[in-house]
Amino acid sequence: MAEPLAESRQARTSRINLRATRRQEELLRRAAEATDHTVTDFVLDSAVDRAERVLADLRWFTVTEEQYTEFLRLLDAPLPSTEKFDRLFSRPSPFTAPE
Repeated sequence: MAEPLAESRQARTSRINLRATRRQEELLRRAAEATDHTVTDFVLDSAVDRAERVLADLRWFTVTEEQYTEFLRLLDAPLPSTEKFDRLFSRPSPFTAPE
């Protein structure tokens, strides 16, 4: 995934120090060269791409058709009435102009 243009033009002010084996370093250098990137750009792009996928996995989930149907049913079901809701909904809305 390519870095957004605005982000790529920002000054890099934070430092991340890594320790790697010689094999890991050589592999990263070869991959960076093969993609015409610096090692820093290659490592950062790869790490950011992976971080975005990890965080997306926390937001996106899959369910069966039955689970999705039940989820929609629960969303569409009316909330049970409570005294607090009744009082709240009986007041005039602060977002409508007075008549």
